[in-house]
Amino acid sequence: MKRVIAFAACGLSLAACSSLPNWMQLDQSRPAPTATTMQFESEPAGAEAKTSAGQNCRTPCSLATTATEFTVTFTLSGYQPQTVPVRVVPATESSDPTAVEPAGPRLVPNPVFVQLQPAAPPPRQKPASARKKPKPAPRPAPTAMAPAPAPAPASPWPPPATTR
Repeated sequence: MKRVIAFAACGLSLAACSSLPNWMQLDQSRPAPTATTMQFESEPAGAEAKTSAGQNCRTPCSLATTATEFTVTFTLSGYQPQTVPVRVVPATESSDPTAVEPAGPRLVPNPVFVQLQPAAPPPRQKPASARKKPKPAPRPAPTAMAPAPAPAPASPWPPPATTR
């Protein structure tokens, strides 16, 4: 009896697979997304190109990506960073009449080129210790040496007693 139930369950599950809607079935005929090679260039060369998809390289360089739309940020020490959006352009008819299929969607711009601008120098601040100190008043010029005054006579201590 258990075997009959097991066979019935297997038969029902196989029948259910064939009646699933298309969006629920595994579609083996659909090709995997193709990778597109993107070229990144900058002036001056040597900038880091980092995509919003997480890939990065030093210019001039190229990366293979399957992303449909993303941004690329170029950074280089001493220069202002620059971000460029990369977008998908829909398929267009090929200009080649012998082509079997029309051209597929493509990423634009490719190559991605940026002209980096020098960063503005940071404002200079004077350190607190560099403040000017007031100058002391000039001393009078020495004149001819006069003899030192004689010391005053010392007063007696204790004072003399007064009589009345």
